[in-house]
Amino acid sequence: MTQDELKKAAALAALDYIKPGTVLGVGTGSTVNHFIDALTSVKGKIDGAVASSVATAERLKKHGIPVLELNAAGELPLYVDGADEATRHLHLIKGGGGALTREKIVAQASEKFVCIIDESKLVDVLGRFPLPIEVVPMARSLVGRELVKLGGEPVLRQGFSTDNGNIIIDVHNLKILNPVEIEEKLNQIPGVVTNGLFARRPADVLLVASASGVKILR
Repeated sequence: MTQDELKKAAALAALDYIKPGTVLGVGTGSTVNHFIDALTSVKGKIDGAVASSVATAERLKKHGIPVLELNAAGELPLYVDGADEATRHLHLIKGGGGALTREKIVAQASEKFVCIIDESKLVDVLGRFPLPIEVVPMARSLVGRELVKLGGEPVLRQGFSTDNGNIIIDVHNLKILNPVEIEEKLNQIPGVVTNGLFARRPADVLLVASASGVKILR
């Protein structure tokens, strides 16, 4: 199976978690795009969706799925999103697509977070994928210096601006042995909006697609 077929298999497996008459939180990225496309088959069952990015909102609308504001929707029963890396402890790195802040907000507002990945994203220790950090532009060099002190190599994501008008710094070679502690430490640096570690609020269910099927990790 190709990687794209595996992403599609993980996305289809997430449909089983949808309860009729509810509003879904929907993440961002290539695997989630398969989930949005699959949602069309059950769109009559749901009342709408809260999108974690402008790109996701546009794709949902294109499929005729009502997009609601989180402030109006309140607490969500389910959030479906992908990840750039995941561990068996359900800790994640997200933000390769730059939507990490809104993704983190929607995840926090959701009762259950189902994360959909293909097996290439499952790792023993997080950090091979550079950790994205959303930063207020004026704090760029300050945050960079602090990241160096923590042992990381910060690289500005060139020509990229988030949906919130901020920049992304990708941190290479950061050893993430205690994701919860590192997530908190990074968020305390002035100018950091948030970072791509999802450890304080990890996934509740991880759907991992491989050639032998979709494995469920809880």
